[in-house]
Amino acid sequence: MKSMKGAGAARVYPASAGRTSLQVVAGAKEVTLLDYGAGNVRSVRNAIKKLGYTIKDVEKPADIMSAERLLFPGVGAFGQAMRILKKKGMVEPLKEYLQEGRPFLGICLGLQLLFDGSEENGGCEGLGIIPGNVTQFDTSLGLPVPHIGWNDLQQARPSTLLQSVGDKRVYFVHSYRASPSDKNKDWVLSTTDYGVPFVSAVSKGQVSAVQFHPEKSGVTGLNIMQAFLEPAAAPAPAPTSSAAVHGLAKRVIACLDVRSNDAGDLVVTKGDQYDVREKGGDREVRNLGKPVELAARYFDEGADEVTFLNIIGFRDFPLADLPMLEVLKQASERVFVPLTVGGGIRGFKDSEGKTYSALEVAAAYFRSGADKVSIGSDAVEVAEQYLAAGKKDGSTSIEQISEVYGKQAVVVSIDPRRVYVADPSTVKHKTIKTSKPGPNGEQYCWWQCTIKGGREGRDLGAVELAQAVEALGAGEILLNCIDNDGVGQGFDLELVDAVSQAVTIPVIASSGAGKPSHFTDVFNHTKASAALAAGIFHRREVGIDEVKKHMADNHLPTRL
Repeated sequence: MKSMKGAGAARVYPASAGRTSLQVVAGAKEVTLLDYGAGNVRSVRNAIKKLGYTIKDVEKPADIMSAERLLFPGVGAFGQAMRILKKKGMVEPLKEYLQEGRPFLGICLGLQLLFDGSEENGGCEGLGIIPGNVTQFDTSLGLPVPHIGWNDLQQARPSTLLQSVGDKRVYFVHSYRASPSDKNKDWVLSTTDYGVPFVSAVSKGQVSAVQFHPEKSGVTGLNIMQAFLEPAAAPAPAPTSSAAVHGLAKRVIACLDVRSNDAGDLVVTKGDQYDVREKGGDREVRNLGKPVELAARYFDEGADEVTFLNIIGFRDFPLADLPMLEVLKQASERVFVPLTVGGGIRGFKDSEGKTYSALEVAAAYFRSGADKVSIGSDAVEVAEQYLAAGKKDGSTSIEQISEVYGKQAVVVSIDPRRVYVADPSTVKHKTIKTSKPGPNGEQYCWWQCTIKGGREGRDLGAVELAQAVEALGAGEILLNCIDNDGVGQGFDLELVDAVSQAVTIPVIASSGAGKPSHFTDVFNHTKASAALAAGIFHRREVGIDEVKKHMADNHLPTRL
């Protein structure tokens, strides 16, 4: 394919291996960004800059009407967004801009706010540009909610905005959706199926919006943004294939355990059953590379998401951990798929006695480039409090963050170990009959939750913890397994099955992957939505492309 012509345009080239690469020649182009201050908009900014455009921020209501091209990346909860827009006096000028049909691209919540209203947050009025209400996905359909991951677009009509998509998937993360109807069919540009069809893109004249995140959809998403920013330079139409396996893809996630080594440098490491030091010699922290470079490599190799786990956990004060925040900022400039970060997401008191909430800590992550935050030990403690009280009180880290940023932004990381029992009636925890008997022939087991990197066990089972944090507002479970960590013999399918059957939110299987078939196995035998690995990818023992080829060859929906 020849490069696209036009002054200041991005030049798009197909890669020889079937993945598209994007090279940019900067030009004197500007887009106005409506950032109302919630969530990770850094990724949108980085995508715009990568495409050769400068950004003018909306600082006052008049800036909306003076915009030549307006981009609105809505992040967080519907009610919170409308409250902020009203408080800043931006609702009326935004409605006027849209009613005039001027160039506009809304992203995720930026699409939902165009509708009459939403049932989120107890019911909220929207901008009223498109007929219809936004409703929650129906969990009775048996699908995990939030809808998280890479899914297809069924395009209702040809368009410049989506012409380069073809069979490529784009990244969604949301619990609420707009439904197509006769009243809004003239707006609907594409739908996506998740149990039932929902509106995934709208367009009328120069006003467009998408439910997915183009800034997190790899090169496919960057091409969509380019088509909005400069329609004349939009990438050429992409072919489609009837042979593709459609639907929400099973995700392959690359995880980077990050900590300081003995010299004080941030490195990616990997332990065996949570021990990250070398077995012999000076027992130094195992160094497998630099975080930003590895994250960029995984993006290039096709990882569906990248997760950073700061395993020293900000033991002093997370907002002072500038190197880790800088890692996020730099990674978000090079990685255009979702970034999750965990470690120290809880309330803190600094050396001067000032208290910071978990929400403030999470906000620092989001501002630095994270799309989701992962809560570990603190989730165990708040779940114990919730189960003891029998009710929510709105004070926990999970509740606070999900209220402001949406449940899809909150991941809970569980670190359990297997406990065998001869008689399940002797324990209060959810047990299963196991195919792997214990050392004394025990036929049953449960999984004990731990905190502090597996160093301290609690009287709480993994199934009960998962159910509790779902009730508190978590949107996803990262399910580790201390017994299988670093062993390379496969995921603990019994554990993953037990937890994924017990909740309605997505579950990420972690710990134990050693070869491509382990990923296929966990998807075929459990309800896991994603699977995560670290060491085998770091050491290049298994390639992400090998994993995905094995999945696709076994007819699993896969983003290739």
